[in-house]
Amino acid sequence: MSKIILTGDRSTGRLHIGHYVGSLRQRVELQNSGEFDKIYIMIADAQALTDNFENPEKVRQNVIEVALDYLSAGLDPAKSTLFIQSQISELTELTFYYMNLVTVARLQRNPTVKNEIQLRNFEASIPVGFFTYPISQAADITFCKANVVPVGEDQLPMIEQTKEIVHKFNSVYAPENPVLVEPKALIPKADACKRLPGTDGKAKMSKSLGNCIYLADSADEVRTKIMSMYTDPLHLQVSDPGHLEGNTVFTYLDAFAKDEHFERYCPDYANLDEMKAHYQRGGLGDVKVKKFLNNVVQEELEPIRKRRAEYEKDIPEIYNILKNGSNAAREVAAQTLSEVKNAMKIEYFEDMELIHQQSEIYGYCSDRT
Repeated sequence: MSKIILTGDRSTGRLHIGHYVGSLRQRVELQNSGEFDKIYIMIADAQALTDNFENPEKVRQNVIEVALDYLSAGLDPAKSTLFIQSQISELTELTFYYMNLVTVARLQRNPTVKNEIQLRNFEASIPVGFFTYPISQAADITFCKANVVPVGEDQLPMIEQTKEIVHKFNSVYAPENPVLVEPKALIPKADACKRLPGTDGKAKMSKSLGNCIYLADSADEVRTKIMSMYTDPLHLQVSDPGHLEGNTVFTYLDAFAKDEHFERYCPDYANLDEMKAHYQRGGLGDVKVKKFLNNVVQEELEPIRKRRAEYEKDIPEIYNILKNGSNAAREVAAQTLSEVKNAMKIEYFEDMELIHQQSEIYGYCSDRT
């Protein structure tokens, strides 16, 4: 079986380092590993419209922002298919068919949907399109028969929902020759990379909360945000013992710091464990730790900033990349949709057996005048 990846992001704004450590960095590594036959990266503008329906311009303008972040981070259109969700009309039809396989009660139990409804204060006024997001995501994953989906751990319930839809469809319509493929979630191994908190210490890094470091931020912006990050509120004096739990600076260091960084930027320590031990026993100030984190993060982001500056010089070419990728994705989606409709036996005009059978029922003779 081919190894195929599908992943993506909503076009609601620039991507931040939470996206980067959560999945984007991993996507680039997977792309360059040579282990996968096809990689599809989707800009989910249609999904973004489900809770931005009154502000379509926001979604429209941010398609290019996400595309620039993708390319700047190292995604290569020669190795990965970058496409825009709304340009693949077959996804809508697949979603429509999949809706028959899922109950309202099952959607209501989806923890990701429940959390997002609460976050957006939708309550009883939730848009149907947003409520059925797990179903449309199943269409996104299955159109290319992706069997590997790099996601953050908060998206695991969505992958489970897709598995249920795939199993239900195959068991009902294609028990002998399964049409759809069950995906497997691929989440970052390091705990710090599964969900990076905001700079203010809040559990989620969110554009709306203003606690993000964006991939497109300038060096000065990054430094300002890091130096104002939440640390240990009990660590009032340098001599005080510090606490690591809930300390955002050390959470970020878990995600970014490597042993070689200490040799370059903080030779007092051989590795992060030594720095943590010193902080916990007292004698290490927050400012020194933040300065080290700034150096580490700047080293990671500087190549991304440079690539972005080059891509920004030719925006029409970015759209050309997305157009070519969307055309390629749509060809694949059309083939999968045809297989789905064949399994459901609703490809009426190509079903010669059905036509012949019904002709006999009604006594039709092809040579009758």
